[in-house]
Amino acid sequence: MTFIVNWSIDPSIRDEANARFKSTGAPPPTGVKIVGRWHNLDGSGGVAILESNDPVALGKHIQEWSDLLEFQIIPAGDDAIIAQIIA
Repeated sequence: MTFIVNWSIDPSIRDEANARFKSTGAPPPTGVKIVGRWHNLDGSGGVAILESNDPVALGKHIQEWSDLLEFQIIPAGDDAIIAQIIA
């Protein structure tokens, strides 16, 4: 399944979040694929497109960062899926 993941970073902890990202690169765990990840150029957050059929792996990935980032996770489907939904 595909997920749109938006995150935001409070300015008061931006430097801590940036330091963790620089040291780890925020790789996804086994079972989660990053399709793409884009960062707001002002450092306030970003968006990622993730694919996973493993909700536990996805949840663990988010938990690794939830002390520093606030997340919005939206399940998403392509045109074929939405066509079935609205049929």
